[in-house]
Amino acid sequence: MNLKQLEYALAVADTGSFTRAAERCHVVQSALSHQVARLEATLGVSLFERSSRRVRLTPAGEAFVLSARPAVEAARRIADDVAAACGQVRGRLSIGEISSLTALDLVELLEVFHDRHPQVDVRWLTAKSERLVADVIERRLDVGFIGLWQGEVLQGVQHRLLAREELVAVLAPEHPLQGRGQLALAALADEVLVDFPEGTGARRQTDEAFQAVGVVRRVQFEIGHIRLVEKFVQRGMAVGLVPERIARGFQGVISVPLVDAPVRHLYAVWSQSPTPAARAFLEVLEQRLMAG
Repeated sequence: MNLKQLEYALAVADTGSFTRAAERCHVVQSALSHQVARLEATLGVSLFERSSRRVRLTPAGEAFVLSARPAVEAARRIADDVAAACGQVRGRLSIGEISSLTALDLVELLEVFHDRHPQVDVRWLTAKSERLVADVIERRLDVGFIGLWQGEVLQGVQHRLLAREELVAVLAPEHPLQGRGQLALAALADEVLVDFPEGTGARRQTDEAFQAVGVVRRVQFEIGHIRLVEKFVQRGMAVGLVPERIARGFQGVISVPLVDAPVRHLYAVWSQSPTPAARAFLEVLEQRLMAG
């Protein structure tokens, strides 16, 4: 087996498709399929269950991914580690953030990093916290900026607390509750709410906060990006709960503090063994945080 075969097979595992894997690896599908087949022949097992609709890992394939991913990562890092020993930071840096990050300006931070280390190729994505943590653990991502709720524990990654913030209720200007100085969650029991999808970390926090005060709430609109809360609330279609700093940036809505507000913690998370580029980025981050 060779490194390219490992990379191709991991791409299939990540995308669930030979077609998408070939696109990601910038190779024709027939060549990628051939190399994966040769890898399977060498290992003497089938790594994937193939059907006309999807590709899934076999048990052997799952074991392969666990071993192959750190091997490919280690091979990719050889040149970067050697360069770092000579004072050069290069390679790739993958950054991920939640859509409601408020603790810092990540674009500004990346600008500073790029000015210092122009040889590093930066990739940036936006996703939910649970995916970002999983990607850092599995080495698909170097650094993630996430939000967790008070009491949740981070495992398998290194982390740095960035901020602690409370959620506020956001209401349409004509809403009957908008004139109050504070609200309790119980006051929202009969309101139509907009929130993230059930099962996500962001949704669990608000679900648990309402449960703690004995309120069954009604989430009618499930959204994938925090800015959609603003649109639903502006039109008087729902009430939302968002971090106070996010509410400040909304237009055409009223924010009201909550006496029993859910609290979230914002973190930077990274691998137990960061790449030279990741270490350099974390230095820039720490300098920015220390400077306030």
